[in-house]
Amino acid sequence: MSNARNTVLTAAGELFGQKDPNAVDRWVAADYTQHSTLAADGPEALRQLVAGLPEGFRYEGARVIADGDLVALHGTYHGFGPVPLVAFDVFRVDASGKLAEHWDALTPLVEDTASGRSQTDGPTEVTTPEETEANRALVAEFAQKVLVGADYSVLTDYISPETYEQHNPEAADGLDGFGAAAAKWAEQGKNLVYKTVHKVIAEGEFVLLQSEGEFGVAVAYYDLFRVQGGKIVEHWDVISPIPAELPHGNGLF
Repeated sequence: MSNARNTVLTAAGELFGQKDPNAVDRWVAADYTQHSTLAADGPEALRQLVAGLPEGFRYEGARVIADGDLVALHGTYHGFGPVPLVAFDVFRVDASGKLAEHWDALTPLVEDTASGRSQTDGPTEVTTPEETEANRALVAEFAQKVLVGADYSVLTDYISPETYEQHNPEAADGLDGFGAAAAKWAEQGKNLVYKTVHKVIAEGEFVLLQSEGEFGVAVAYYDLFRVQGGKIVEHWDVISPIPAELPHGNGLF
């Protein structure tokens, strides 16, 4: 287990599992930079967030992607509000082994999905670490050509035409399922517009994109892809509106 992965899992377990505000002293850097919509900058704001977690709060982890000093968590928060929230959290760990920076995106859990898959189920373990850089390059090129460049003529160069398992709650499996969902969104005035890819976080068959764009309104896109045999075969995501004001001056990205 990488040091960064171990740090994040231990820190998150103490902060959000044990709900221990004192874990901030053990695991959070003094210059902790926050990009979330939920907390202000710095360790004291995180301490207040943890201290205020309700009795029924819990985090249900699905997968972890460790890439150098960045560690991404994919899971579900229960008890933050009336419905569970599916989330991607990204932490940067500094050289001293402390949490130094955090980004996230959250969306309500949907019980009845178009594909019958949940927003977090599917494979969780990294089994092909030797393919990390090849998969990173594939998804990064896909992001620039298809997502940002909107050239859908090359879609099958990157996504398998045979197997595309979908976890977006409004899209069915396969490229046809995605196409039907995209057409429905367009009718609602919600075209998928990707403007900037901010991060490409990869480990083995999993590649997470953090992007900025529009989906009717300004949004943060977190897209997690699973690659197999040189093609994208599975997709999870969170699409989160960018609020007009944040509790800090760091932006979402």
